Amino acid sequence: MYRDSLPADAGMLFVFDADSPLAFWMKNTFIPLDLVWLDKEGRVVDVRADVPPCRADPCPSYDPARPARTVLEVNAGFAAAHGVKPGAVLRFEGVAGYPVAEPKR
Repeated sequence: MYRDSLPADAGMLFVFDADSPLAFWMKNTFIPLDLVWLDKEGRVVDVRADVPPCRADPCPSYDPARPARTVLEVNAGFAAAHGVKPGAVLRFEGVAGYPVAEPKR
C-alpha cells in the first residue's frame, strides 16, 4: 500500500472471480485498517477491525470466517462508524461484475 494516510471517504476494493478464503496481510501498510469480506451479493461475511500495520517478519495474515468474493480495506474505525458488520449488504457503483447501488428516490 505504501500510504501513510487514506481519505475518510476512500478505500480499496479487491474483487475476485470466485469465493475463496481470501487471506490478507498488512505488508507495506503504514496505517491501521478495517478489513471487510463480502460475498458475491455484497453481504458482509466478516470484519476485522483496526488491523495494525505489519511489524513482524513474516507478517501475520487475516482470514475471513467463511469464503468471500471481495475484500474492502478502509480506515480503522470506518466499519463501526458506519454499521458495517456481518449480514449487512454493501453496494458499489461502477464496479464491473459487482452488485450496484439501488437508485436513490
